[in-house]
Amino acid sequence: MQRTVIVDALQRTDYGQKINVRGWVRSRRGNKNVNFIALNDGSTIKNMQIVADLEKFDDELLRQITTGSCISATGTLVESMGKGQTVEIQADEIEVYGTADPESYPLQKKGHSLEYLREIAHLRPRTNTFGAVLRLRHNMAMAIHTYFHEHGYFYFHAPLITASDCEGAGQMFQVTTMNLYDLKKNDEGKIDYSRDFFGRQTSLTVSGQLEGELAATALGKIYTFGPTFRAENSNTPRHLAEFWMIEPEIAFIQLDELMDLEEDFIKYCIRWALEKCIDDLQFLNDMFDKSLIDRLRSVVDTDFVRLPYTEGIRILEQAVAQGRKFEFPVYWGADLASEHERFLVEEHFKRPVIMTDYPKEIKAFYMKLNADGKTVQGTDVLFPQIGEIIGGSVREESLKKLLDEMAARQMSTRDMEWYIDTRRFGSAPHAGFGLGFERLMLFVTGMQNIRDVIPFPRTPGNAEF
Repeated sequence: MQRTVIVDALQRTDYGQKINVRGWVRSRRGNKNVNFIALNDGSTIKNMQIVADLEKFDDELLRQITTGSCISATGTLVESMGKGQTVEIQADEIEVYGTADPESYPLQKKGHSLEYLREIAHLRPRTNTFGAVLRLRHNMAMAIHTYFHEHGYFYFHAPLITASDCEGAGQMFQVTTMNLYDLKKNDEGKIDYSRDFFGRQTSLTVSGQLEGELAATALGKIYTFGPTFRAENSNTPRHLAEFWMIEPEIAFIQLDELMDLEEDFIKYCIRWALEKCIDDLQFLNDMFDKSLIDRLRSVVDTDFVRLPYTEGIRILEQAVAQGRKFEFPVYWGADLASEHERFLVEEHFKRPVIMTDYPKEIKAFYMKLNADGKTVQGTDVLFPQIGEIIGGSVREESLKKLLDEMAARQMSTRDMEWYIDTRRFGSAPHAGFGLGFERLMLFVTGMQNIRDVIPFPRTPGNAEF
């Protein structure tokens, strides 16, 4: 018989029809006359209740139906008289696909800490929490692709292996096929990369932005959405070594238009979650963060503040003068810490903030210089609970200014000539931003640790599964 997924079965009202569902057992309970099996197939946070009359099923079969086992159940769809479900299945046939030894199966019907579940990341998608997170993750990816497609953007695949360092920070993972125990050196005592697979030093990308800029000067507006890698030794709840980035690049837009795009885009994604994932959001709201849904709705319904960096510093300095204590100092020229960003968003304005016009020294080399010669047209979108969730800027289209800034930062142009060509040949005003997908997931799910919004987190000292 053809299978019906549980999310669809729970919506049916054609009582009396035969139906087949398949999935994994969450629990089995009962008495001497009947057993109740809670079955979940991952399509929804809700379980389907299977009612097994003991006159139809022998003890040997039922003993195999333990938490974690996989079964197929066929029976009659009936209206449920019990609490928590509207329909259930009166089983006629049950087939056990795979058993789970209750003595060794790690996910018994009890509470497990998120720290423990990280140790069994290969099994945690079967829990209610991570089923909800992963369904939301899928929906956020769909929202992102749908938004850009509907607005005329082209999906552009930037390379994962690169010889360029987008951020100029050097914190990159090298890619090599050379024998690390026998590295050949040249006459200068440096590693001879001419023997390597690509014939030069290469690394995993930290961003697809530079390639995205190139594509925007040909296609008008594009977006990348793929994995990126940072070799920062940061063991914090906000950092991963491997994560996903969304990076649109758009020709012929200015700073105000960029901020409009950032606000509209992120509101679209959150609205999508509220409209299409409310059951999962309600579960996470009830289990982990009682203000989650209200916070999401407030972002969708509120205009973002647009705040120049200098004014933001003035507000923070005034707070310090009035007795507010911060761990990190506040002064013009400082790169704001998360505590500063969250103060502005959660306490001062009580709504999201787009901060602009940062000192050029604390921002990347490619950001457009303002007329004052001191600040650049950077934009950071600051959110409650998170701090910075989007970082973007108008890009410097002047060849001379770009080269001057690279020289001032002592950046080599050797591996960047292809990028500089976008300013040599038909340079155009353009802008873009980067959104860390897992930062968005933290906000949408209300989870507190970034390792709990990606299937297999990669962090310092951890590359399991």
